[in-house]
Amino acid sequence: MAKVMVTGGCGYIGSHSIVDLLEAGHEVFSVDNYLNSAPEVLGSIRDITSQNVFNVPVDLCDRHLLEEIFISEHPDVIIHFAALKSVPESVAKPLLYYQNNLIGLMNLLDLQQKYKVRDFIFSSSCSVYGNPDTLPVTETTPLAPAESPYAHTKQISEEIIRNFSNVHTNLRFVFLRYFNPAGAHESILMGESPASEALNLVPIITETGIGKRPKLTVFGDDYDTRDGTCIRDFIHIMDLARAHTLSLERLLDHKSEELIEVFNLGTGNGISVKEAISSFEKVSQVSLNYDIGPRRPGDVISIYSDYSHAEQILGWRPERNIDDIMETAWKWEKVRSRASA
Repeated sequence: MAKVMVTGGCGYIGSHSIVDLLEAGHEVFSVDNYLNSAPEVLGSIRDITSQNVFNVPVDLCDRHLLEEIFISEHPDVIIHFAALKSVPESVAKPLLYYQNNLIGLMNLLDLQQKYKVRDFIFSSSCSVYGNPDTLPVTETTPLAPAESPYAHTKQISEEIIRNFSNVHTNLRFVFLRYFNPAGAHESILMGESPASEALNLVPIITETGIGKRPKLTVFGDDYDTRDGTCIRDFIHIMDLARAHTLSLERLLDHKSEELIEVFNLGTGNGISVKEAISSFEKVSQVSLNYDIGPRRPGDVISIYSDYSHAEQILGWRPERNIDDIMETAWKWEKVRSRASA
């Protein structure tokens, strides 16, 4: 059993990953300043796992307060989720993204080596591949120019860690390059609940379906894809969470001889925006009101994953599909709406 520091543990991906870590027998605490999350999720984690997790509400950019956590808690492993992640917001506020995402990471790395925390799992993104020349992408696909400041922060973060690991060769890292996490825990006690306006496709779809939004705008239907809309690889949040536990256990078992291991986490299936809408309409029996708008700056045309490396090394494979994602997301949306009524 390891004591795991989860940064961004009250956020969407962090909270679901904490559930999987707890169920695998690990001790977990969270560091989250609630910038895009809420403390209520800790109650949901307790309801699902019957275990209490505490959160320290500290901004990772505050190195002094962050160091106090290392001194008091002595983590064995760091899983770093905490970052701003909206593509359109990053286009509008690039400096905010560079400051938050990079300074927070550098503070963590500095304290990692100072307090001898060997293992570090980094929440990366498929956006590092840009608009790839070939699909599906593998871990060896060359990184293309970033399409947004958000994506660029992930590319820079990976490069910072690579340079850092070349000096601190006693440390070990895993990069998990997510595709498009969506859906909710099957208990429907927890799901995606952004503190600010939802900007990801699936919660926008469910909010439109339940009437919180008058309509959904599809940003462009003239791309070179099978139906003209962008294609993404949607992965269920609990499949994604499981990969973090498997990566952690590989690190703890000292199975990796490399300074950094990289894994793509996707389903291997590209789903267009229109196909995602169709899946929602099928599982919800709700006709979605949407229109076609102009292309949106920062959007990649088409990307989906080859996950065979994660399957071979981690023993991981996705167990749920787009319909499972939409079904759990829709159930969660109805629970959220009743709670706020």
